[in-house]
Amino acid sequence: MPVNLSAPNPAELFPVAGVRIGVAEAGVRKANRKDLTVVLLDEGASVSGVFTQNRFCAAPVQVCREHLAAGRGIRAMVINTGNANAGTGAEGLQRARSTCAALAAHLKIAPEQVLPFSTGVIMEQLPSERIEAGLPAAIADAREHNWARAAEGIMTTDTVPKAFGAQVLIGGVKVSITGISKGAGMIRPNMATMLGYMATDARVSQSVMQQLARELAEGSFNRVTVDGDTSTNDSFVVIASNKAAHPVIDSLDSADGQRLKAAMLDVARQLAQAIVRDGEGATKFITVRVQGGKTAEECRLVAYAIAHSPLVKTAFYASDPNLGRILAAVGYAGIADLDQGKIDLYLDDVHVAVQGGRNPAYREEDGQRVMKQTEITVRVVMGRGTAEDTVWTCDFSHDYVSINADYRS
Repeated sequence: MPVNLSAPNPAELFPVAGVRIGVAEAGVRKANRKDLTVVLLDEGASVSGVFTQNRFCAAPVQVCREHLAAGRGIRAMVINTGNANAGTGAEGLQRARSTCAALAAHLKIAPEQVLPFSTGVIMEQLPSERIEAGLPAAIADAREHNWARAAEGIMTTDTVPKAFGAQVLIGGVKVSITGISKGAGMIRPNMATMLGYMATDARVSQSVMQQLARELAEGSFNRVTVDGDTSTNDSFVVIASNKAAHPVIDSLDSADGQRLKAAMLDVARQLAQAIVRDGEGATKFITVRVQGGKTAEECRLVAYAIAHSPLVKTAFYASDPNLGRILAAVGYAGIADLDQGKIDLYLDDVHVAVQGGRNPAYREEDGQRVMKQTEITVRVVMGRGTAEDTVWTCDFSHDYVSINADYRS
């Protein structure tokens, strides 16, 4: 069961003018499963994306990068689940391109105006003929109100679909923001297997879209981890349909740019945190906040050292306040001049360690009380400066091993 996460209410997902979504069952890996999604964009949309930093990236990631760089104006996306089309060589690239060409032919656009995405099992050839056969049904299903169905259509080992929406006033005009994501395991973004899509009807110039996508990812998807594995397929795409009646945002430093970015970042964080809450076998949602660093980068190093530690994560699963494991992770995070005598550690409101040693007032029953909660904040104060950063993670349970041991069966 996911940690304090329920399926989205379709009524709370706002349609975005200029964006239509269709979902179909193509039998990519299993029958009777929503596994094919198309996103159709009106002409004039601004689109950008960020992708996995894994050098062994999947064929659709390579094609997406090519098509975005071509600058033809993106008009559609095709997304399949069940097969990642990763580790598939030249044939995998050809099959990714063929799905783009097939959708382009239906829509009478250029193949370079289509972005492909895949998620699922690695090192099996994509059954592109099934995807192409399913495209007419997906196109026929396309409508503005289909965000909830799309959230279902991109799931793999997720137990619930993930989708959130928001509205904000920009230039006195109400604009809508809706996003979906998928992911539960193989999650450690440097952009994780995660997919994320966010659209708004706000007017945003193409020139600032890459900055917007990058900053949204940095503040959300690049702050979560389930198991420390960076996937081959991670993709986060941001769409501005440019349908709203306000002046074009051509700088994120403007008042309207800041307002839009803040609203979109809130949705992106909910999507990213939903992935952690639905982490494979997760029973607890853990916020790791590191304060008092010299730089945000070193705070993030410490936060990820804690969040990635199997010993820390299994202790949280067992509700065992074996908190020396957290201090050990701080120590091996890679900060050469770290002064352990300045470090304080907190579990929620419980002050566990002071100046590098056990707080004389700390009682293990207080630590255990916090560890039994489903939502926990670990706070490390380093005493080196004023910088801080936050990462979200989950515990490791027996189910994580079972899910990943049985994934391909």
